Amino acid sequence: MANTETALKEALTSIEGATGVALVDYTSGMALGTMGGSKSFDLNVAAAGNTDVVRAKMRTMEMLGIKGGIEDILITLSDQYHLIRLLNSRSGNGLFLYLVLDSSRANLAMARHQLRKIEQELEV
Repeated sequence: MANTETALKEALTSIEGATGVALVDYTSGMALGTMGGSKSFDLNVAAAGNTDVVRAKMRTMEMLGIKGGIEDILITLSDQYHLIRLLNSRSGNGLFLYLVLDSSRANLAMARHQLRKIEQELEV
């Protein structure tokens, strides 16, 4: 089992093209931990904004009567991928991993696979 810091470090170093990662509480919008990012890309601001994305999708699923859970949400930009992975463990309820990838260097399928593995090993 990995703690938050170890999991974030593993995501940033082992996932090709990763430029930033955060563990986010979507009930409050607060980042519980961040790694990477830059002066021009504030992971705390991104975490709060992506909380709205998660909440909106959950509301929509509820209105449509969709019973399944969200595995991940992908947002593609012209030069980045933003991957939101909701934690499924009991201790991770209300949390998601947020990963920013440089789309010119990332393999999206591998990034999803590795983030799922990190999520399974994360102990919150």
